[in-house]
Amino acid sequence: MTGSQPDLSVVVVNWNAAPLLRSCLESVRDESASVHLEALVVDNASSDGSVRLVETLFPEVRLIANPTNLGFAAANNQAVRQARGRYILLLNPDTRLQPGALRTMVNFMEGHRDVGVLAPQLLNADGSVQISCSRFPTLRTVAMDCLGLSRLFPRTRLFAGLKMTYWDHSDEREADQPSGACLLIRREVWDEIGPLDERFFMYFEEVDFCYRARKAGWHIRFTPAAQVVHYGGESTRQNLDVRIVNLRKSLLRFFRKHYPGWRLTVLRLLLLFEIGWRTAAAVLVAILPGADRPALRPLLKRHLQVISLCLGSAE
Repeated sequence: MTGSQPDLSVVVVNWNAAPLLRSCLESVRDESASVHLEALVVDNASSDGSVRLVETLFPEVRLIANPTNLGFAAANNQAVRQARGRYILLLNPDTRLQPGALRTMVNFMEGHRDVGVLAPQLLNADGSVQISCSRFPTLRTVAMDCLGLSRLFPRTRLFAGLKMTYWDHSDEREADQPSGACLLIRREVWDEIGPLDERFFMYFEEVDFCYRARKAGWHIRFTPAAQVVHYGGESTRQNLDVRIVNLRKSLLRFFRKHYPGWRLTVLRLLLLFEIGWRTAAAVLVAILPGADRPALRPLLKRHLQVISLCLGSAE
């Protein structure tokens, strides 16, 4: 792209999500009438025709086609190194921008110079509000999840503190870690604290980034004034085993990076306890008449992988 510096660089990392990617890029194109933007797509070795789709239907998009899957963090960093915008929008391919979303978000950042990261309100496919903000993980909030109390009492701050399911996401407020599905980042923040940590291959990249931004003194905000439909988890749904294991692997890595070593040890014990009761429950269900016993084997395989993580290294 030539000419003056764009206000916004929209970065989309894709893996085998071609139909949703098309819808996403169409919504970005629609928004380009109100915001001076450039769009970059990094494809992580998709096999579903995603590269051809971008080349054919979106010639204005700068395409980076990786021969292997580099992961979410590395692919985003790859694009941002080429991006020229004053703001960077990390956008999942399973999203669709609602009219005026980008203009609203850029205007918000222009009016709030102390805000380093901004997240919009995410909507489900049916238009309902999606719970999309969480607090930074601590031993207490993770314990509530591991014990299943956050699911039993989702409207209680004491037990649902991690995923903030007690909040209806209808008002603007400070947020620890908004969903990485759509994050607007001030260029100065990226330059100051550095790019996404590529050791997080999947999950917690945005959590780590927001944690570093907050420590550097930047505010992180959520606003319902801008809306984005998030269909959710299209890439990770393609491999449930990878999702479950990598989520816990990244949580362990986050604790190792940011907290004292004793907290990592306690976290390992919490995760082992969680896997223990989940395994026992699955076995009990499997012996009931009419139970889906073949499903038990892959579940136990996933649990063994998590146990191995907890007994080994988070790196």
